[in-house]
Amino acid sequence: MLFLHGSWHGAWCWAENFLDYFSANGIAAYAMSFRGHGESEGHDRLRFTRIRDLVADVAAVVDMLPSPPILIGHSMGGFVAQKYLEGRSLPGMVLVASAPPRGLSHSFLRLVRRDPLAVLKSSLSFSLLPMIADVDRARALFFSPSMPADQATRYCARLQDGAFLAYLDCLAFDFVKTAKISTPTLVTGGSLDAVIPPDLVAATARAYGVEPVMFETMAHDMMLEPDWRRLADTILAWAETLEGVAPQSGVIKRASADNGARYAQRMNIAS
Repeated sequence: MLFLHGSWHGAWCWAENFLDYFSANGIAAYAMSFRGHGESEGHDRLRFTRIRDLVADVAAVVDMLPSPPILIGHSMGGFVAQKYLEGRSLPGMVLVASAPPRGLSHSFLRLVRRDPLAVLKSSLSFSLLPMIADVDRARALFFSPSMPADQATRYCARLQDGAFLAYLDCLAFDFVKTAKISTPTLVTGGSLDAVIPPDLVAATARAYGVEPVMFETMAHDMMLEPDWRRLADTILAWAETLEGVAPQSGVIKRASADNGARYAQRMNIAS
């Protein structure tokens, strides 16, 4: 499995809980940081990074893996996963609180109503940082009320600026061509999500002809929520139904995200 993070995040968000858990269940699990995110290079070009650049990052990593992976994409990473699979095929795709194939315009309007000043500052500065300018803003966007305050503060300290042009691509300029995607797809979301609310999760599921799996106690950062194991177990159970996919025997050892291998001098990869 190859895990793709969303905007403001890096491979660390998957390394926190998921990589060890999936490895313990016999799955070779990898998480990559897109260029300009996490420990990857390209921070100086982050503002000008497009969705097509992130798709190229995924293509480079998929090509280096020992076998074709299941892609698990969160938020913007889910949008990148969909764009990568236009005209390509992999064993499966899992969309976790993913940006819908028809873009983020509805989500953007909700953000405008919720925090118009932050959206205005973001638009004027060509930066996504104003939307997470303090812990209260970030927590409201990403975490449910059940998230312990100390954990939320620790996670918020790791957040960073996002790729502004890639965000615009997700917003309106580079929609997913779902007719070109044939990979089996699982769509999941959180009922408390302030970024990708249930109606957008349902729209994504309809686009792929599947029923969404919703988690009532979860907000946007589902992989970090206190009951993240429910999501992980759902993904594991779904993966077992895919043709030709089976766990490997034993526990697969992985490196930590902080000591992940470099690839093409751009991407920090944890495995």
